[in-house]
Amino acid sequence: MSGDRLKLEVREREDIGSRRTRRLRAEGLVPGVLYGNGHARAIVVPERELRAVMTGPSGLHAILDIVIEGQKTVHPSILADYQQDPIRGTISHIDLREVRLDQPIHATVAIQLIGEAVGVKSGGMLSLVARELHVEALPADVPEHVDVDVVHMEVGDVLRLADIPPIDNVTLLDDPHETVIATVSVPRGFAELEEAEAAEAAEAEAAEGEEAAEGAPAESAEVDESSEPEE
Repeated sequence: MSGDRLKLEVREREDIGSRRTRRLRAEGLVPGVLYGNGHARAIVVPERELRAVMTGPSGLHAILDIVIEGQKTVHPSILADYQQDPIRGTISHIDLREVRLDQPIHATVAIQLIGEAVGVKSGGMLSLVARELHVEALPADVPEHVDVDVVHMEVGDVLRLADIPPIDNVTLLDDPHETVIATVSVPRGFAELEEAEAAEAAEAEAAEGEEAAEGAPAESAEVDESSEPEE
């Protein structure tokens, strides 16, 4: 659970613009916005400190006690969104959202498969269909990820959200019967081989049927000829 509360000090910024933003990133600072109580503050935070809290025990769902430089007020917040540089992998922007710790929030949580499916051991292929779930919970109860046990899945099995045990203090918001979490299927190569063999068997059966149908009238004619009386 994301009960961890991590302090993160940020600084308000007044200069807003692409040129200034590039300069901040070059200095190892990440620009962002802190939303809450009907206002939005432009902020900046050192990337090293930001990465430290993002890679903590609660991952991206940690409760961040935001303190603005020069102030004493603590703003409990969550990481609402972030962007990364597609080439360097550095964090280029963040959105923080203030929360009430006594009010539930909506969050997106990653799914983590646990165990090796029985069907995989017998040659099947396990596929993760839904990678994330939408949940509602108090900020401190939002899980870092949802663990899903797939050990008992056989070839042909489909695991849906409805098959997952309830999670304490967490409401799952996705459709329980329509949301497919994982499947165990026959590998494509084997499936194609089975289809080809089935097609060959069907063709052979059809050919045998045609031969039998063609031979039937001839046998009937021979019987008719042998049954005619001699003059």
